[in-house]
Amino acid sequence: MFALYRERAGSALVSVELPEGSTAGDLTAAVRAEYPRLAPPEVRIVVAVNAEYADDDQPLCPGDEVCLIPPVSGGMPMREAARR
Repeated sequence: MFALYRERAGSALVSVELPEGSTAGDLTAAVRAEYPRLAPPEVRIVVAVNAEYADDDQPLCPGDEVCLIPPVSGGMPMREAARR
């Protein structure tokens, strides 16, 4: 979790169990259910999988590093942010 999402979730790291074959969209739906204050439904949660931006239909695999990124203006390049 980055920035505002980290604050609202109360942690930079959260654990979510998903069934095999889940997608980035499934993950954001599960996180929204667990943390309803994370983002309003009309706000798209940006997802990065293994330091690359991902669409909602991107399949997730065990061991993937997934980051949820709130809407921002400016900021640092994705690869640098993923290292933090």
